[in-house]
Amino acid sequence: MPKTVERTRKAIAKKKGAIDSLHQHSRDSKRLHRAQVRDEKLEKIAAARRKRDQPYIERVAFFQEALKQNSGQPLSIDTIQELIKTYVHQYDEELEEVKKARRPGQPAKAREDLLKVKIAHLEKEHQNGFLLPVLETEENAALVQKWEGSWSYLTTFKWMRIWSDGTIKPAIFPPKGDH
Repeated sequence: MPKTVERTRKAIAKKKGAIDSLHQHSRDSKRLHRAQVRDEKLEKIAAARRKRDQPYIERVAFFQEALKQNSGQPLSIDTIQELIKTYVHQYDEELEEVKKARRPGQPAKAREDLLKVKIAHLEKEHQNGFLLPVLETEENAALVQKWEGSWSYLTTFKWMRIWSDGTIKPAIFPPKGDH
C-alpha cells in the first residue's frame, strides 16, 4: 500500500510542527494533496492489476488441486485435455441455475451476462491455445504442487499452450496480450 501521504505528513510536521495549522492554499497543504492523489492513483492501478491477474491464479489453483488428487504425479496429455474441458465448462451449471431462476420474458441479469462472457472467453482461449503450467514433467509438477498462491511465484513454472485439436507449444508467462 502506498505510504506517500504518511511520509509527507511526517516531513511537514518535522518542519512546521502541528499539521492542523496549515491554511488551505499553502505549499504544504498542496504537497499533502498531491501525495494523497498519488496514493489513490497507485492503489487504483494495483487493484486493477490484481483483478486482471486473478483468473491466472484461479487457473493454477484448479490444476494444482488436480495434481493433489493425482498424488503429485505428472499428468498425461489426455488427462490434461479433460481437465481443461472441465475448467472451461465449470460455470455451465451456475449459468443454467441463473437462467432457470429468471422468469420468462425478462431480460438477462448481469450475473447471467457475466457468466456467458466468461464461458465464451474460456472456449475461445481453448480454441486459440489454453495457457497452463506444464503438468507432464516431474519437476514442474512438484513446483506447481508447492505453489502457495502468490503471483510472483508463477513465473518459476514452465508454461505451455494446448489447443483444442491437441497441439502443444511452449509459452511464456505472463502472456503478452490476447492469444
